Amino acid sequence: MAVEFYDVKTRKKVKVDDKLVVKTKFTTKNGQVRYGLRGKTEDGRNLTKFVSQKDWEKSKFPEG
Repeated sequence: MAVEFYDVKTRKKVKVDDKLVVKTKFTTKNGQVRYGLRGKTEDGRNLTKFVSQKDWEKSKFPEG
């Protein structure tokens, strides 16, 4: 199964294989925590998709 990301450069939705996806936390300057998934395209660019905390916690991806 693949995860769908929006590629800003190509302006299209792309699917990234599960092996290339990690889950990560982002902390803003004011201390707010955002949850997201990061994937790599075939040409090595990083793509980010923000998800809810509930979806982030139940995802099976490694934390990176």
